[in-house]
Amino acid sequence: MTDPVSRTILLLDIEKYSDRDDIEQAYLRRMLYDVADRTLERAGIDERLRLRADRGDSVMELIDANASVTALLRALLTEVPAQLHAVNRMASSSAQIRLRGVVATGYVAVDEHDGWVGSDLNHACRLLDAQLLRTALRERRDDFALCVSESVHTGIVRHGHAGIPAEDFHPVTVDSKNGPLRAWLHGPVPGADDDHSEKGGTSVPGASSGERPAPRRDQPGAQAPEARAARPSAPPAGAVFHFDGGAPTFGGSLVGGDQHGVSGGQVTGDVHLGGSGGESA
Repeated sequence: MTDPVSRTILLLDIEKYSDRDDIEQAYLRRMLYDVADRTLERAGIDERLRLRADRGDSVMELIDANASVTALLRALLTEVPAQLHAVNRMASSSAQIRLRGVVATGYVAVDEHDGWVGSDLNHACRLLDAQLLRTALRERRDDFALCVSESVHTGIVRHGHAGIPAEDFHPVTVDSKNGPLRAWLHGPVPGADDDHSEKGGTSVPGASSGERPAPRRDQPGAQAPEARAARPSAPPAGAVFHFDGGAPTFGGSLVGGDQHGVSGGQVTGDVHLGGSGGESA
């Protein structure tokens, strides 16, 4: 096995490839190779700077570390959608080609069987197979969904190079057999998926936001909005006594005689107790 060397990893995969018959699959493979070759040529990466592996419905490219990743990303964001649009507008529904793509960087070795070995390559393949990326492509009207690794975002995307708008990439975390993988998805993040989008932050189960939810009307003590609105915002001036019906008492003494305004509930203002001619309390 060779020593691991730094490479740029490009993966492209055909959506719903296994749903097609043999003739359609052969056509889609030709289109995939044509799209990959044109894109790499547009990025200034010729055949001497790359190794290709055929995976049936996908193509894997190991690109020399000296080749421009910036030019590759720019070509992927412009050339691939344009090529797919040109192909699909003339193709039947069974021959439509839609692609998922991943760009990553890392160390890869080649074994004695010309196989590629490296955990960075494994991570890139996990991103390509992630349900989030599949869902992202399925929910889009265009024909291409691209995801880049954390290292590619840190080194290239976040700096806002021409033709690579950083604001169009959103952080996501995808599940894999090796645990969660952080990456950056170009374009809208799917609204609901098994994988976890980090767009707008991630909520922690059981955490409190500091706000209390409004009580439901069927909860004890809950009041309708109109009832809450009818309550005074501040107590009125003057003496206030509360009566709940029956014979009101003060300090154990019975209040008798005429009672003006004492029929239950809340009484405000002057209250006359003990007779019609008594002094105001």
